[in-house]
Amino acid sequence: MTLPIDPTRIDPDDIGATQTTLEMDHEPAVEHVREVFTEAGFGIPVEFSPSELLNEKVDADRDPYYVLGACNPAVADRALDASDGELGALFPCNVVIWEEEPGQQRVYHVSIMRIARLVGMAPDGDEMNDIIATTGELVDDAFENLH
Repeated sequence: MTLPIDPTRIDPDDIGATQTTLEMDHEPAVEHVREVFTEAGFGIPVEFSPSELLNEKVDADRDPYYVLGACNPAVADRALDASDGELGALFPCNVVIWEEEPGQQRVYHVSIMRIARLVGMAPDGDEMNDIIATTGELVDDAFENLH
């Protein structure tokens, strides 16, 4: 199968990749990220620890890794309308926190809105551009407040 997009040619800005490092233990980092994203206007309807699941089910011996499914309801509603409902397959937007080493956590997010447009799940027009700009501002605000 040939990929429709050459992954080596994608700039991190094309997918809205945002990341930072927090100098704290894993559990406090998860709590901090949850609080900051909530204050920035996101709800967290889904969260889970893939590392706990994999360590339990397949003895993976993974370092702490946590996923917060963040969603801004007003933007999500607009995105569903703009994409004829298809964008819901990518909801919620995930913010992941993983332990790079004890006391150092990586926080990472990509824009599902940008990715949806790249792969043709969302239109390339003014409404989607505005949705992408709005979510980008919300995520930028959250990341600025993580430190």
